Amino acid sequence: MLQQFISSIVLVSLVMPAVAVAAEAGSDGSYEQEFILTAYYSPLPDQCCYIKGSEEADKILNGNGTHGADGTAVYPGMLAAPPTYAFGTRIVLPGLGTMTVHDRGGAIQELEKAHRLDVWAGHGEEGLARALEFGVKKIRGRVYPPKTVQPAEDIDLANLPAPIDQLQPYIVAENTLPASEPAMGDNGMTVSQMQEQLKMLGLFTVKANGNFGEETKKALAKFQADYQLEGDGTKLTSITAAYLVAATSMDTDKQDPVSFIGKESTTADIQRAQRLLRYLGYYRGRTDGQYTDAIFAAILKYQQDQKLVGDAASPGAGRIGPKTRLQLVNDWRRRMVVQRAEKIIALKRVNDVLVERGALVNAFLNQGQNNKNVRMAQTLLASLGFFPADKVNGNFGELTKKAVTDYQIARGLIKTDKDKGAGTVGPVTLRRMKEDQVLQLYRVVRAAGWESI
Repeated sequence: MLQQFISSIVLVSLVMPAVAVAAEAGSDGSYEQEFILTAYYSPLPDQCCYIKGSEEADKILNGNGTHGADGTAVYPGMLAAPPTYAFGTRIVLPGLGTMTVHDRGGAIQELEKAHRLDVWAGHGEEGLARALEFGVKKIRGRVYPPKTVQPAEDIDLANLPAPIDQLQPYIVAENTLPASEPAMGDNGMTVSQMQEQLKMLGLFTVKANGNFGEETKKALAKFQADYQLEGDGTKLTSITAAYLVAATSMDTDKQDPVSFIGKESTTADIQRAQRLLRYLGYYRGRTDGQYTDAIFAAILKYQQDQKLVGDAASPGAGRIGPKTRLQLVNDWRRRMVVQRAEKIIALKRVNDVLVERGALVNAFLNQGQNNKNVRMAQTLLASLGFFPADKVNGNFGELTKKAVTDYQIARGLIKTDKDKGAGTVGPVTLRRMKEDQVLQLYRVVRAAGWESI
């Protein structure tokens, strides 16, 4: 059963004026009613953001996200209403549309001066953003019980705003692109992240808006073609996403692997050229910073392979000038992107293993809780030296609070134990803990292979 979104949102109290709960029934059997409305959504795997920290936790809050209490698959126009409203009851809500009751919820009850309703707001990040933006509304609607002549359903979720900035406080992953695979027509924070990264590479030239449309498709298709990846730009595959994250990280690093090189170059510049050409498979000598016959021959061989010069007597042969440097940087960049992408793909695989095992901390935590997520957090903190290993018990007490605080300070998430969020596992701390869990297992894989896990 789906439940209300954001636990009754303290709804309440909305100090409402004294009004009649329901008007007299009309001749058609319908009647007017005061309502307090909130919205709920259906969580999906690998979102950037969750109201409770993970898909699992959000499903507990919202239900499994697939069907209403009467078995109807979730769809635009579904309402959760108090038990006194029969399934199939249709309600006209001015300014929103006409919707049908198919669901229940623990806090969806009849209050003294109004009845609670929950509006289904959609799937995934877009649904979450829409539910958050929806907030709490007071509306006087008209109720059509099942045996009355009911108006047709009429609602378009696209008319309800879903601003992606609403998701910012709930981000639980630094970059979810390799896992989320957004496609044409999707809208949300993950799409916005993809657009921003394509923009960094000069491929997306308009403002990032979180909407996967034609401009995004063209930019993504160009990126896939540049790196000889499968795809036509209509979907961000996990492999393309890994390459995209890797490519933008190269831009962020702003590394300059080589300078112009000739006999007059400095020792340091020649050493950098020697390292780069060794990395590309052209130089096998010492990294001594000397412009020797060996480095001349390595540069010449590279130039010939790239058809930049003919022989040793050609102008610029054996020297790194503008054209040779540009080609070297491009080749270096491509190889580095491939290496980084492979690491990102491996990290995702490790993350998936932890998720499958139920071994990844995946909920916000605070003092007073006692559950498996607390135990996993304690185990991680113990492995990092912040918590005594013999005290791991799943109970979030003072000792765990201090360990979390020390971890946050050590990771630069807060400065002192007086800072906001100190000692609690919120979005930023959860994100960092997940990263540390994944990195720990990744190091095991690097050292002993995949069969070791």
